[in-house]
Amino acid sequence: MDKNWTTIETLRQTRHDWLNKIQIIKGNLELNRIDRVKGIIDEIIVETQNEARLSSLNLPKFTEMLLTSNWNSGSFYCEYEIIDVFKGSADLDELMYRWTAAYFTILDKSLDPAFENILAVSLGEKEVNGMHCSFHMQGRFIDQSAVIEFLERSQTDGQTIELCECNEDELFFKMNINF
Repeated sequence: MDKNWTTIETLRQTRHDWLNKIQIIKGNLELNRIDRVKGIIDEIIVETQNEARLSSLNLPKFTEMLLTSNWNSGSFYCEYEIIDVFKGSADLDELMYRWTAAYFTILDKSLDPAFENILAVSLGEKEVNGMHCSFHMQGRFIDQSAVIEFLERSQTDGQTIELCECNEDELFFKMNINF
């Protein structure tokens, strides 16, 4: 998951992603599915707005990880939403980068890669010196206990995790970080 992308590789992957989106739009236009085309364009607008908000958080390593997470051949697709734009820091960036990289690694090993697994990440600002995140994984787990154990081990004084939903094909938790 941790790849240093060259400028050429980044541009190639971005071009590939945009070509896929254009081909989907073109295919739906050929089928005269105008409402679907409008929906796809709306989805692209929301995705691009979230990318812009994410890039504004002053969390460069964490941002790069989320922006490139779907370029790896992992066992899940990651989508994200930035609820509040807030001012990050180098310490918060390092914490979020390391924690999320470890979470992605354990998640990748714990999911059935033959199944459509989707992780939705949401980020926002806490009222006083902090941030809150939610991680909602829907898919098929091979070993959910390893993920739960990771979550329990990874809590610190400034970082709390609240498990909200846990069943055979869903895991939803909230994380609060004080900084």
